[in-house]
Amino acid sequence: MNPKRKKNEMKIGILRGQENSFPDALIARINEKARQTQKDVTAEYILIGGTKMDEPCPYDVILDRISQDIEYYRSYLKQAVLQGAYVINNPFWWSADDKYFNYALANKLGVAVPKTVVLPQNSHPEGTTTESMRNLAYPMNWDDIFAYVGLPAFLKPHSGGGCKMVYKVHSRDDFFYKYNQTGTTCMVLQENIEFDEYYRCYCVGQKHIHIMTYDPRLPYGRNYIKNPPPIEPKLKKRMQGDILKICKALGYDLNTVEFAIKKGVPYAIDYLNPAPDADQVSVTEANFSWIVETVADYLIESAMNKPDMAGKLHWAQFLKPQKLRKSGAKTRSK
Repeated sequence: MNPKRKKNEMKIGILRGQENSFPDALIARINEKARQTQKDVTAEYILIGGTKMDEPCPYDVILDRISQDIEYYRSYLKQAVLQGAYVINNPFWWSADDKYFNYALANKLGVAVPKTVVLPQNSHPEGTTTESMRNLAYPMNWDDIFAYVGLPAFLKPHSGGGCKMVYKVHSRDDFFYKYNQTGTTCMVLQENIEFDEYYRCYCVGQKHIHIMTYDPRLPYGRNYIKNPPPIEPKLKKRMQGDILKICKALGYDLNTVEFAIKKGVPYAIDYLNPAPDADQVSVTEANFSWIVETVADYLIESAMNKPDMAGKLHWAQFLKPQKLRKSGAKTRSK
């Protein structure tokens, strides 16, 4: 359904959802840069509808901004990898990932993270009965869980995004009231970090980092702080190191990592964002310009020198305890 490529032409395909400003600006910037540098690269929106299992992919590189919500797109992207496309972000790892595992992995890598417990679904998933749950301890030792995490705490889905079903719970009664509303969604209970500072950081290509002062307590569209004070150099260096550790371990070429700073320690709060917010209105003009320019350069670079996608599918190497020990992982800072 996509036009055939010209001889020697490198093609970049963009798969988008409801957003407009970032993908529109990105396509325009890639094509402008290609004209300026006389590189035979073009970018366009993908148009698909029913994908045959042996259908060639006309794209060298695909940027995925929506497959987390559309299963058909995720399947298409996996097939595109099979046909030789380089997909950002890796659809195989993204399919296997969840926030709870990310916290456990970051903790193994020596990154400070809040204490986190994954909980059984409050309601039986469809097609299951009490017999399906015979491996669950009952009653659960809630005293032990609350003592480990502390209260207040955050109750949120073990996977997903967009701040959906995220609750701050202040007491046992408050927890159970909100937990009883979560249905079949698998949730985590997480330590509340009363932060002094908060940062949201773009990471592109596992090397380009842009740190933004951010306040999650403000309304959407006002979270990014304009003209913030400079970041303390030691803190900035540690955040940069933690960002690279996380993104390399997770295999993401595009991600955001959020840090809550408490007494000088950056706690990684949220870093499963393979399709991070890049809307011009919400992220402010300066941050928008950075992400458009940097992603455009990275997509062109990837199209011209396509990385080995197959090599990146072997992410099990990051789970080897010996490798984690050699990385010098330490317990989180107090």
